Amino acid sequence: MLLPGTEDDLRGRTQDAVVKYGFIAVTVGLFVFFAATLPAFATTGVMFSMLKFASVTAILGLGVTFTMVVGGLDLSVGSVAGLSVQLAAMTMVFYNLTGTTAVVVVLIGGIVVGLLNAFLIVVCRIPDLLATLGMMFVIQGAKLIPVSGQSVSSGMILPDGSAAPGRFTDGFRMIDRGFLGPIPIPVVIMLVLVVISWFVLSRTTYGRVMYAIGANPDAARLAGVRVGLYRASAYVISGMLASVGGLILVSRIGQGDVNAGASSLLEAVAVALVGTSVLGQGKPNAWGTLLGALLIGIVLTGLTMYGFQYYIQDTAKGMVVILALLFSFTLSRRKVRYQPAT
Repeated sequence: MLLPGTEDDLRGRTQDAVVKYGFIAVTVGLFVFFAATLPAFATTGVMFSMLKFASVTAILGLGVTFTMVVGGLDLSVGSVAGLSVQLAAMTMVFYNLTGTTAVVVVLIGGIVVGLLNAFLIVVCRIPDLLATLGMMFVIQGAKLIPVSGQSVSSGMILPDGSAAPGRFTDGFRMIDRGFLGPIPIPVVIMLVLVVISWFVLSRTTYGRVMYAIGANPDAARLAGVRVGLYRASAYVISGMLASVGGLILVSRIGQGDVNAGASSLLEAVAVALVGTSVLGQGKPNAWGTLLGALLIGIVLTGLTMYGFQYYIQDTAKGMVVILALLFSFTLSRRKVRYQPAT
């Protein structure tokens, strides 16, 4: 027990404050720095563009967050997003179907991949990293087979020599280009999904059980929890969220780009890891994932406006992740646990 006002007590309070609020302070500090040195940075247009850019990463990061909560990790989210791009493009361009049909097909595709991951992990008992890594490679190759490795675009020549009959519908393109008042639709989707994820994980029995499984699956099993079912649901949710991110992505680029989603995995995992350090929680959480996506968006937007090359931006993203891990693990473990005397 430490006496209030002593040096050890002050050190303990300081370290607690650093762990709890340090990452938020870093985010605010970087925003203020870029706003002060780049006059255009703090404009409404740039802010909304930054949020819109971060939406896909944040949504995929939410999927990763759900799997981290149950003690796993989904490495297939980037491939699922890329598969969603191909499925949407093929539905509208190859088969000349509506944008609504494309949305349904993509969501079903994400759920199916989630179920396959759950089957491999829960039923076949393959470690989650290996199962989702294998699924990632399967999807990366399988999505190219129907299109012979080509990007899908309106008017492209099909293998039989005819032109593709369909195109991306105007309604579908509004997923990325539309606005709800002044707010871009992708930002609205992102915020709605963050709120829903926060509520499910933090305010429901389902979420509390998932955290319990992640902390100690054996104890949860002994308490009568159907651990396999909860773990399976996390991967299904992850697949569905990855497909939503893919819908925004394909609406943005307007074609079935074969390379779409290639870099999304690392960014999604990064923002989920960053999220564990927010408010010193030391665990995956929805608001932390959102803040991680915003922080990376701030860094990349600022560096882009400064004219830095892409490889400098990749280095910056890596440094952000390392900083988050420092707050989340190293400092939180070294901080002084104190009980002021009464």
